[in-house]
Amino acid sequence: MLRWRIALLVSVAIAISYLDRQTLPWAIKAVQQDIPFSNTVKAGLDSAFLATYGLMYLGGGRLLDWLGTRRGFALVMLFWSLACASHGFAGDHGMPTVFGLSFGVVMLATSRVLLGAGEGGGFPAATRAVTEWFPVHERSTAMGIINGGTAVGAVVAPPLIAWVLGHAHWLELAPWRWVFFLTGGLGLLWTVWWWLDYYAPEKHPHLEAKEYEVIRPDPAAAEAVRPAAIPLRELLSHRETWAIVGAKFLSDAAWFFYLFWLPKYLMDVFKFDIKSASSVGWIPYAASGVGCLVGGGLSSWLLRRGRSVNFARKAALAASAALMPGVILVPYLHSVPWVITIFSVAFFGQQSWSTLIMILPTDMIPRQSVGTVAGLVGLGGAMGGVVLGQLAGHLLDVGYSYAPILAISGSLHVLAFGVICLAIPVLQPLKFTVSPS
Repeated sequence: MLRWRIALLVSVAIAISYLDRQTLPWAIKAVQQDIPFSNTVKAGLDSAFLATYGLMYLGGGRLLDWLGTRRGFALVMLFWSLACASHGFAGDHGMPTVFGLSFGVVMLATSRVLLGAGEGGGFPAATRAVTEWFPVHERSTAMGIINGGTAVGAVVAPPLIAWVLGHAHWLELAPWRWVFFLTGGLGLLWTVWWWLDYYAPEKHPHLEAKEYEVIRPDPAAAEAVRPAAIPLRELLSHRETWAIVGAKFLSDAAWFFYLFWLPKYLMDVFKFDIKSASSVGWIPYAASGVGCLVGGGLSSWLLRRGRSVNFARKAALAASAALMPGVILVPYLHSVPWVITIFSVAFFGQQSWSTLIMILPTDMIPRQSVGTVAGLVGLGGAMGGVVLGQLAGHLLDVGYSYAPILAISGSLHVLAFGVICLAIPVLQPLKFTVSPS
């Protein structure tokens, strides 16, 4: 069906975004040979990405609500692809230091800022596409497919980057520069595909009437679906909005730590080179892709069995959170297979959780403001990543091991689930006073 092809199209975009953001973590040792920096500076580079990613997640949501899904997604993909490619131009070039940092680090930080600003619109666009193309009982499955793109991008990243670092000796440029040039180019190709293939259902030239009837908004809800603006202050006046933002702050703090630090963990603790690290480092990300599908699929299965939206979402969230505390054991294990297994379980649980969290706004918020709330949720997640990442960089530079950070990260999803249960006793559509555009 056409709507599932749309889900695949959006999933490819999300895969590219995760490939792009994984370039620096996996190429870091090669980059540091030309541009040296400490763990604290590495955390600062991650935070540079996350700060603008979170802010533009919110701004991108508003932008998508204004431009529409088709134009908005094309714009953000074009921007972040060029930003990704710009990392390849970083270097000192005989320039003086800036605030005690080498000019190369400043250029990398600038590229991370721009990459985050572009990628901030990705998931709001995906959420809008799901809302436009899928009925309620299929949304968590569709978001699972789309969220599965995170795993595809992250799985492809280690071997692809290792190959480029080992073979791309082109035009007398360091191979790590080609990592960024090539991944940025993939995004430009996707933008052309998107522009040719994506339309809103009511405008799609190849959508059959039978399928449109499945996804057509309920006429009784037409007033809620018409173009309108819900003021941000009104969205924030509901504790349910704050609960999802807070839960995302906690859970994504752990996720971004795993995402940005797993490659370095394998290289630091087990003394792996890029080839050895990439040979096993893709496995947890593959598990995360399965988690995307299982979490969304479990929730949809419970709905088809007649359970309420409230039960279906929360039961799947609880099962996901229960898988996360195992990473607390990782620092006490000296077996690579066991470490990879535990990380794989955690990545599975995280992306199952993430799929469901991104669906919650569609269960409570009218279509015309889903992008804005998804943006708020993403902002909360990014800020969580900043806080835990900076703490990790500092602790490692002053002599601590990874143990305290893994103890914290392994506890955060359970705490986040408690926040959701306390603040949202019943998951249901919220009532707003909608102002006409």
